[in-house]
Parts: sequence; C-alpha cells; structure tokens
Amino acid sequence: MRTTRRAYLAAAGGALAATTGCLGGGGGSGYAALSCDVGQLEQVDSLPRPTLGPDDAAVTVDVYEDFACPHCATYNLDVFPKVREEYIAPGDIRYRFFDFPLPVSEQWSWGGAVAARAVQDRADAETYFDYAKALFDRQDDLTSDGYTVVHDVAEEFDVDGCEVAAAVDQDAYRPVVESDRQRAVDRGIQSTPTVVVNGETLANYDWATVQNGIEGHLKSASKS
Repeated sequence: MRTTRRAYLAAAGGALAATTGCLGGGGGSGYAALSCDVGQLEQVDSLPRPTLGPDDAAVTVDVYEDFACPHCATYNLDVFPKVREEYIAPGDIRYRFFDFPLPVSEQWSWGGAVAARAVQDRADAETYFDYAKALFDRQDDLTSDGYTVVHDVAEEFDVDGCEVAAAVDQDAYRPVVESDRQRAVDRGIQSTPTVVVNGETLANYDWATVQNGIEGHLKSASKS
C-alpha cells in the first residue's frame, strides 16, 4: 500500500509540497542503545481518536499530520497553540488528530506516530497532544536519534520511556496508524499538514487561513 501511495504522491508533483506541505523521504537510529528491558508487547489494533474539545461542538477541525514533516512542525509550534487557546480551551470546537505518515521519513514518520499512540494508551488525550507537540519541537533529533527522543520525551510526561521505545521497535501500534493513513488516502488527502473544518479542506495551514476557516463555520453554525 505504501509503495502505491508514494507513486501517487510523486505524480501529484513537487510544486504542491512547496506551497501546502510535505510529500515524502528517509532516516534512522537504534533501540538497543537504550538498554531497555521490555518484553514482547501486545499489538494494539484500535484506540480512541485523539480529540480535544466537546463532542457536541458545532465545528469539528480535523488535522492530518506526519511526525517527520517540517511543515507539520511549523503548524504545531506556531498555529496549533493559537487554535488551542482561542477555540479549544473555550469549548468552541472539537479538534481531532489523524496520523498520515506519507512517509517523509520511512522510519520516523511511522515511529513518531507509534510513539505518540503508545503515550496516548498510557495517559490521556491531553498528554497525547502535549507529547506530539514535544516531538515536533525536537523533530531534527527525532529523525537522527529517534529512540532516544521518544524515550526521553515520554519520561518528561511521566510515561515509561522504555515501553514507548519498545512500542516503536515492535510496531505495537502500527495497525492504529495504518488505519488513520488509509482514512486520509480515502479522503483524498495529499500532503501534510492538511486542515479540514466541518468537511471543508482548507487551502493552507497558516494561522490566518485556519482562523478564517473556523470563524466562518462558527458563524454559519450560530445562524442555524
């Protein structure tokens, strides 16, 4: 499936990556260096959707991201905090995260997603989003020394770093991530980050575009 998708993305053209996000790439590091003593983990096939905000919110924002995509890092560090403060915290929107490993890095587009799902499974949605943001903040290190990063960042959130690193090594949450990825493919998503507001795919991921998209749908909802 991944080979077919990469071919499709290549056909879409490099210009799209320059204007709207990431399209594909490579990277690696070693689990054994951590000297973790973790046995075989159970493979997890499903988890709740990482979500912030009320389930009955009139506006739902879906975001598709790749943990190794530099554009996604920009979105998470510059735009997401504003969305969280202005719209999620007051309860105005429901915000949902979807994994979409293109992959930019064959190892860490998947590995970052698996690590974040391991944290979600051991904590909660709030911790998931905080952990994900921390991985984006250390993206350069993630793609060069990934096992150390996913381990150390997990420990910062009081989650067993060895278990998280082992989950990556064993692909324990791969089915969860693959399910998200297929959903993105089926929806016609071609790059990351892609922001969808109440079913409308926004043209870009910058703050002005996202803010305008959310405000427009909030106004429409208030009139109905």
